[in-house]
Amino acid sequence: MSRIHISWAEVGDYALVLAGALVEAIALRLFLVPANLASGGISGISQLINHYTGWPIGLMVFIGNVPLFLLGWRYLGGRRFVARTAVAVAAYSLFTDLLLVVPFFPKKGITNDLVLDSLYGAVAMGIGYGLVYRAQGTSGGSDILARILNRWRGIPMTQSYLMTDTLVVLAAGFVFGWQRALYALIVLYVSGLVVDSTLEGAGTLRTAMIITGQAEMVAERILSELERGVTILNGTGAFTGAERCVLYCVVSRPEVQQLKTIVRETDPKAFMVIGQAHEALGEGFEAFKKTGA
Repeated sequence: MSRIHISWAEVGDYALVLAGALVEAIALRLFLVPANLASGGISGISQLINHYTGWPIGLMVFIGNVPLFLLGWRYLGGRRFVARTAVAVAAYSLFTDLLLVVPFFPKKGITNDLVLDSLYGAVAMGIGYGLVYRAQGTSGGSDILARILNRWRGIPMTQSYLMTDTLVVLAAGFVFGWQRALYALIVLYVSGLVVDSTLEGAGTLRTAMIITGQAEMVAERILSELERGVTILNGTGAFTGAERCVLYCVVSRPEVQQLKTIVRETDPKAFMVIGQAHEALGEGFEAFKKTGA
């Protein structure tokens, strides 16, 4: 009989999944449902059905995800997908209905302002999604459908999300009114931005490509003054045909000005391009993390 081994990294992942599911449920119950903002996916469809039938939203989210979960199992596969998605969907569905029986939870929301409900609901929902994604999981619904369409028909995931969520928002426009449908679009957009920030972090990094005739001197100053690694590449000018060294390094945002000063003082004739990076893994930055199987 084989033994199932679960690493501490996997335990941390499942903790993130549960935390993300709870934040999603709070966003739905505290901001979106009281304001009648159906922002798309299975949750949005469940809100529309609940409006007419009174059936529990969490239960309908779970039921609606069952066929998508089976399709995901069939077309996506993998223990990681099955386990993390099952936990995320079950926890989100359970938390969504359990919050109604928590004595101190404001079931009718905390504000009647549609703008506040849209923005805070989007931010909270985006954080919840981001936590689940960081744990290498999905939140079911549109996530599963988008991945299936991408793998099965080659449809980009962004287009899949746009198609599915737009249909739900259009339906919400007929049910809750077009003003709330427009606010629901704001929720979709802002929550997407927050997901990116949650996944990649707010501390956006900068990359620098430096073409200089004083490569060794510039590299030495970067190593000693900024304590950042530098990679020296060999380059050839297309117009002149001259051999030039190209330095490549990654620095934090506050270090950009110091890097400019180093280059300007060492080689005023240098050419430098500064770009943006969302994540850097390795020595001097975030360490590589082990992932579960």
